[in-house]
Amino acid sequence: MYLDSKEKKAIFKKHGGSEANTGSSEAQIALFTYRISHLTEHLKKNRKDYGTQRALQLLVGKRRSLLNYLESTDIARYRAIVKELKLRR
Repeated sequence: MYLDSKEKKAIFKKHGGSEANTGSSEAQIALFTYRISHLTEHLKKNRKDYGTQRALQLLVGKRRSLLNYLESTDIARYRAIVKELKLRR
């Protein structure tokens, strides 16, 4: 699989503070961003894979709602994660 447990733990440790902090908004946004980039590369090669296209759209929506939540609760954390992941807003 493209995302094993070691990579997940590294993402959670970098963005969530610890490997066990999987519920923080920053950690989830970082994980969604990793998965979105992987699915985007897959769709560049397989244009007619509509199931993956739908999954990508759902992930983008989840990430967007988490970003909106983070923006409304703590603008400093929101700006930090957007800058760190180089997201467009």
